[in-house]
Amino acid sequence: MALIFKWLLRLTGGAIVLALIAVLVLYFLLSRSLPDYDKRLTVAGTSTPVEIVRDNANVPHIFGGNDADTFFGLGYAHAQDRLWQMVTLRRTVQGRLSEVFGARTIEIDKLMRRFALYDLARRSVAAQDAATQEALTAYAAGVNARLAEINQEALGRGAPEMFLFNAPVAPWQPADSIAIIKLMAVQLSSHLENEVLYARASLELDDEARLADIMPLAPGSGIAALPDYAALMPGARALRHASLPERPRDPLSPFHKRAFAGASNAWAAAPARSASGGTLLANDPHLGFSAPSIWYLARLQLDSGGVIGGTIPGVPVVMTGRSHDLGWAITSSYMDDQDIFIEKLNPDNPAEYLTPEGHKPFRTERSIIHIKDADPVTLTLRWSDNGPILPGSHYDLATITPPGHVAALSWTALSDADTTMSAGMSIMHAKTVETALDAGRLYVAPSQNLTLVDQDTIAMKTVGAMPRRNARHDTQGRMPARGWVRQNRWQGISPYSANPEFVAPAGGVLGNTNNKTVDRPFPLHVSFLWGDTQRVYRWRKLMQNREVHTRDSFIEAQLDTVSFTARSLLPLIGADLWFTGEAAPDGTPERQRQRALDLLSEWNGEMNEHLPEPLIYAAWLRALQDRLTRDDLGPLAHEFSHPDPVFIERVYRDIDGAAAWCDVRQSTRVESCTDISRMALDDALVWINETYGTALESLRWGDAHQATHDHQVLGEVPLLRYFVNIRQSTSGGDHTLLRGRTKGTGPDPFQNVHGAGYRGVYDFADPDSSVFIVSTGQSGHFLSRHYDDMAQLWRRGEYIPMSLDPELARAAAVGITVLEPLAR
Repeated sequence: MALIFKWLLRLTGGAIVLALIAVLVLYFLLSRSLPDYDKRLTVAGTSTPVEIVRDNANVPHIFGGNDADTFFGLGYAHAQDRLWQMVTLRRTVQGRLSEVFGARTIEIDKLMRRFALYDLARRSVAAQDAATQEALTAYAAGVNARLAEINQEALGRGAPEMFLFNAPVAPWQPADSIAIIKLMAVQLSSHLENEVLYARASLELDDEARLADIMPLAPGSGIAALPDYAALMPGARALRHASLPERPRDPLSPFHKRAFAGASNAWAAAPARSASGGTLLANDPHLGFSAPSIWYLARLQLDSGGVIGGTIPGVPVVMTGRSHDLGWAITSSYMDDQDIFIEKLNPDNPAEYLTPEGHKPFRTERSIIHIKDADPVTLTLRWSDNGPILPGSHYDLATITPPGHVAALSWTALSDADTTMSAGMSIMHAKTVETALDAGRLYVAPSQNLTLVDQDTIAMKTVGAMPRRNARHDTQGRMPARGWVRQNRWQGISPYSANPEFVAPAGGVLGNTNNKTVDRPFPLHVSFLWGDTQRVYRWRKLMQNREVHTRDSFIEAQLDTVSFTARSLLPLIGADLWFTGEAAPDGTPERQRQRALDLLSEWNGEMNEHLPEPLIYAAWLRALQDRLTRDDLGPLAHEFSHPDPVFIERVYRDIDGAAAWCDVRQSTRVESCTDISRMALDDALVWINETYGTALESLRWGDAHQATHDHQVLGEVPLLRYFVNIRQSTSGGDHTLLRGRTKGTGPDPFQNVHGAGYRGVYDFADPDSSVFIVSTGQSGHFLSRHYDDMAQLWRRGEYIPMSLDPELARAAAVGITVLEPLAR
């Protein structure tokens, strides 16, 4: 027995030693790709020495002898810190994820091949101006210099992920950067999905007047009733219960959070409304959270002066930021830049489709998708005059495409002369609002609201190509239209002057929270779909409460967590529930309901992470939305998982008979809206009791509203996910200025999955007092201390300085890299 015990002890000790050795070897291999920020390196592709000074937050301050060399340095810095992210973005837009990840990403690749965005990006390179082409070439050379260094010095393949998903990394090309901007257009566009959903709801609802409730227009003037989709497309109603394939939900997919599309905040104040006497600008663009963040901070020294702000790895442009003279901010404009066209096939030859001039053959092309550990798949790509043909398996198109028809997509991003990159370059070099507004005419997609300030003027302009539609269009772009009808087809692009513009407003303050910006009749309306109908009211109140603003008041507005929606809806949905009846016995559902109502009655609508009321309110609204829609929409109700405040207000104010949603059609009695409110609150409390317990006063909104900065590949790997994912308790919600968009589905519906990955506030009376922050850190390497060093600052609402002073950067630099040109 003693001998057995001795050998068991030896074996156990040996196993522990081997495990430790394996861990050390693994750490050594993975840590090889940690960049050295303090070095001199001789590189090919630069004509002058390039100095990269990384300040104490690891923000690179890049100094080259000319613009091209500065962009070379940015490419090198991006590849040092975010190589895996860049390569994955490129593979996504190329439709080549399955070469690395296997069959799990095949549906993503199929859709991206049908869009053909990468081919369009390659053709768009020639459309850029000379300065932009030079910058793209130099940036690509900088990325490739880092790739050469990795190969020559065996630097751990450049990123830890490369060991798990080993695949050759092709040299970076100028087209790759343009393609990533096109990929951003995919993430920021939502009209395609909205058109399909509108048509599906039209087919599902017996009373078409109810469409105006469930998919309401933003407050303001309405439009005439649209035609019945079933009347436009005979046979479509029979498809409404068609079985749908699983949508691409892979974390790598640009579509896995697409229901939220784009969102953002930006506001500006003129000198007369600024306490410092200089213009003010704040911006926080919202995208799906990830680790690392999509944003990367950088400072570039250009011939026109220094610029600093948020970049996207792979793109040599400061997308949002400032120079000494100009500040620029972006928010999603929600311009309707997509239309679905239903094409009628020739019954005698399905290779042809009907046009206003008669039948015409599709343009076709074959594309081969290589799949890791599986046979390749060959796609037949088809295009009509209206755009690429999308199969019914994408975007639920099978539910609205009648037999003998196919769906085509018209979209401004499908341009082979896309000069959006040149627009971004020109804005970085601009010194006045006027010059930057003129540069905006080169924007194609994604459309944005561009907010600008110089030393004296503030302005906002919607940039991006705006389709020109016929006033007699069948569906005005809200639903799919017949592609063979001439009046439905796009008639080119509207002139830049038609895009909304606001320059030097009399009130001295302007801003955008993705709200409706103009109220113009179709076809000059810009959009029927807007990203915000609520947050703008809170913003307006905060702006009007002060005669003059400061950098700190703008920061306060960015971090504001009061929900205008909660303040306006709770008195409506609880009107007949507050303080009614005698106190119920403890332990009964009635008593739990009274406790919840007591808490909500004294709540000010602040979505603070430490309070219980936001969780009770959010769960109530979610249950209420489900109660109102499930009966009428059936399975389609899951597409409306986020409560729509305008819909709920219409129902509870009984606007145009909207209270009809409260009656449950399958029941014998007629339910009132008060009945539905009470039942929904009980539903919410049952869910809360099962998930968090019955002690309502001890609930914390932050426990449910966890920000999910998850690694897009390693975030699902057991054990490893605890090292690579960043989770944080957060305040805010769907309708607060500090926006933390909730997931809406699954066992954790209130996870915070979409918000401000970048925040910046700039004061042009004292530019070096400007501040910014990103949601994770600069590095994409999970072993780096800069992987998450900004995460807690971001969560607490703190910022870091935004200075163009090179000496401040050098004073506490974490490293200085000098890239010496190769001797000729």
